[in-house]
Amino acid sequence: MGQGTVQTKTRHQEPRDQEQRQKGQPDQEPTKSDRLRIHNLVTRDPRTGLAEDVRKGLAASPKRFLPKYFYDELGSQLFEAICLLPEYYLTRAEEEILRNYSDEIAAAVEGKKTLVEMGSGSATKTRLIIEALLREQTELLFMPVDISASALESSSRILLQSYPRLRIEAYAADYFAGMAELEKSERGRTLALFLGSNISNFPSADAVRFLKAMRSVLHKGDALLLGADLKKDPATLEAAYNDALGVTSAFNLNVLARINRELGGNFDLRSFKHHAFYNEDKGRIEIYIQSLLDQRVRIDKLDIEVDFAEGELIHTEHSHKYDEAGIDQLANATGFVRTKTWVDSQGRFSSNLLMAE
Repeated sequence: MGQGTVQTKTRHQEPRDQEQRQKGQPDQEPTKSDRLRIHNLVTRDPRTGLAEDVRKGLAASPKRFLPKYFYDELGSQLFEAICLLPEYYLTRAEEEILRNYSDEIAAAVEGKKTLVEMGSGSATKTRLIIEALLREQTELLFMPVDISASALESSSRILLQSYPRLRIEAYAADYFAGMAELEKSERGRTLALFLGSNISNFPSADAVRFLKAMRSVLHKGDALLLGADLKKDPATLEAAYNDALGVTSAFNLNVLARINRELGGNFDLRSFKHHAFYNEDKGRIEIYIQSLLDQRVRIDKLDIEVDFAEGELIHTEHSHKYDEAGIDQLANATGFVRTKTWVDSQGRFSSNLLMAE
């Protein structure tokens, strides 16, 4: 579970808003103003993707749901609540790092810079980097990428009101479509951000694929600031994903409720429970939904019935935890070199400067 802007607990910063459901084609003309352009590249109705992915996931062994489907309207609100929980330290720890070291981070990349962010969401923590960059240069171009066009427009307009010397060129797109567009852009020296430990939600091969794509966007001398949650004692890690109020449980089980709402399912949420634990051998939190009894569920819009055994686990998410060696391994495999790591005062979370070689 990274910090979604969901992007990003996504966790993955993939589909999160209702307005995209009406999007069948990308906008041919970007939203324009003197200081704001938003290019909408969203081409697929997310309800179509949900139906296809639920069908595939329930036919898999073991069964699974993709974590990007956490973030409907209710799921996004639940995740915002998770970020305020005392057990969920990730958001506060990363904000502490950015508050204390933003000037040092900005100065680590030479020259006048463009700021790029993958999965920008509300861009709350990004403000700290924007302010640091504006302390050292007269103007700033910010190029955020997020799957939610409405989130981009809302956050961009708020940022532009706060920072008169800021311009924004935004892309409503998934990560890879956004990076393909960024690769074509004229930017000069670039500092890119991938915050919230969203890298944690990628399987190892996908994390390498993402960082290689990110490296293709950057030039030698550019840098990526990568947020990564750190390995630590299992009790602290497991508490962050099993809060006492049960908000994370509601967030996880909301996937079943979403299937009921959007696909005509008849999941009884009382017959399932949230199950999360730290797999120390694999260095990751594993998150599942567990069936509490033998049961059969019908999903009308898929015209299927699915059997669940008592105790059966449905995988929803992994959240990988890192140490410096693991971050170095990722960087070295993808054309970066880690030149600096900042950690919070309790050593729980890291912000890593990866320089493009």
